[in-house]
Order: sequence, then structure tokens, then C-alpha cells
Amino acid sequence: MKHTKITILGAGHVGSHCALSLALRGAADEIVLVDTVPEKAAAQALDVSDGLAFSSRPVTVRAGGYADSTDADIVVVAIGKPRMPGQTRLDLLDDSARMIRTLLGQLAPFSLSGIVVSITNPADVVADALRKGLGLPRQRVFGTGTLLDTARLVRILSEESGLARASIQALSLGEHGDSSMIPFSQVRLGGLPFTAYPGLDRERILRRTRQAGMEVIEGKGSTEFGIGQVLSQLCQSILTDEKRVFPLSVLLEGEYGQHDVHCGVPCRVGRQGIEEIVSLPLTEEELAQLDHSCRILRQAIAKAEKAAGEPAARP
Repeated sequence: MKHTKITILGAGHVGSHCALSLALRGAADEIVLVDTVPEKAAAQALDVSDGLAFSSRPVTVRAGGYADSTDADIVVVAIGKPRMPGQTRLDLLDDSARMIRTLLGQLAPFSLSGIVVSITNPADVVADALRKGLGLPRQRVFGTGTLLDTARLVRILSEESGLARASIQALSLGEHGDSSMIPFSQVRLGGLPFTAYPGLDRERILRRTRQAGMEVIEGKGSTEFGIGQVLSQLCQSILTDEKRVFPLSVLLEGEYGQHDVHCGVPCRVGRQGIEEIVSLPLTEEELAQLDHSCRILRQAIAKAEKAAGEPAARP
């Protein structure tokens, strides 16, 4: 089988936990950590490697440089500052925009042949900037978007309904942030529609889903385990060509009536990246909620281009 390689740009809390989750899952043969502080990347790689002492699958974890992005099957962008208590993801916009511009300069000498997945916040805005700056098609540059929100939503629905998570089908869509929405018309709890559970409160569930990340940050200072797990699941699904459907932040070109914006929508992914954007039959109210989220994201994208110093190059 072909040797598989994942390069992670950013070896902080999030990047290192993504590396650990990928390695423990055996998602790739080689995992490379890259950081502006090379000593940190080297130390994180050693620490992850120590955790694989009794693993059944050999995985190489090492530190490297930006050149390791050229032949990587997947490049994960995990740079940026963590959110502080009280901050929204969009509050990180200015700093992240400048960091992404610097990163694009560091990647400029190299031609990327693989898929680029971003987990840097604000997730949708950063995914848009990376796609434009790298000049790659939307199938190959996207963000984890509302995949983590969806994991949190399923947990919350399980807690509220008493059902096992495996018996719940639900998605969070739109911004990975405070304007995310839940298409309750598509929720299935034990095979039944959401309306079959009159004791469940929609607003409470939406509020809990939106605040789930901040609840973790206020308690321990950062989120890391959840994103590590969803990122590793996504990467494994891509590399094994599973054709699974995940809510990811991809450029919309007419889907759901939206244009020129990245936001979380259900996507079928395979070895070449995003193969199809799945169009769910949303209600008029749900479409309006998604449109509201997209309008907020367009404003943020315009602000990010200004914060970066100049508009990102369009493909």
C-alpha cells in the first residue's frame, strides 16, 4: 500500500493533540509536526512517539519543515492563538488573518500536491483565506467547520434524550461559531423525528451546542481532545476513501442558495477530498437561519482580507 503522510502546521495544544489522535488511530504511516519554534515541534513529536510504544501499527512521528507539505497527502493547518474566556471565534480574526498571510508566504516556494484541512479559528474565514492564497480548488482546501459542533450536538442530544449517541443522527451547520444553526427537521433520534420527543427544547439544545466550546475553555483554558478526535476521524476517512459525509467548511457555489462563502455543510469526502456537497431538504426557516450565518461570515471574510493587509489572491 502507498505510504501515507500527514503534515501538521502548528505544534501547540491543538496541533499536538491532533498528532496524538492521528498516531493512536494509525491514520497515516508518517506524521510530521512543523512549528515556528522547531524545538517545540521536536519535543511534541518525541512525546507523541513515546505514547506509541505499545501500538500495534508502526507510525513515524517526527518534526520537520514547511517543505514537508509538498508530498503530504494531507496538510493540517493548526496555527493561531487559542480563545480566551469570553472571546468568540471571530474575535481571533485579526491575529489569525495576519498569521495566515505569513504562513502563505512560508508555503509559497512549495507546490502542495495533497489536501489542506484547516482547524484554525475562525475556521470558515481561515479556510477561505487558505483556498484563495494557495490557489487550489475547493475540493482540496476546506475546514473542519461544524464537524466538532456536530460531535457536541450529538453528545448534548444524547444527554437530553437518554439515547445512545450511536442512535442519533444530527448535524450542526453554518458558522463554526455563534451563528451556527441546527436543522432540526433532519434530526433523527432512534429513527424518529425530533418532534417525537416533545420534552426536548430546541433553543436550549442550540444554546448548549453553541456554548459547548467556551464551557471547556472556562474550565481548563483550551479545547484540544475533541478537535483531535474529529480531525483524525476525518483524515482517516479521506485516506481510506470511505465516502463518509461530514459537515465541513467548503466554498459554496450555489448550494443552499449561497455563493462566495465558506460555511459548514454536509460533504461526502474521499481520497481526492470533497466529492459532493449534499443538499438537505431544509425548511424555509432553516434556510433563513443558514443565510443569516453566511451573511455574518461574508462580513468576516471581507474584514479578514483587510486585516491581512491586502485581499488574498483569488484562484
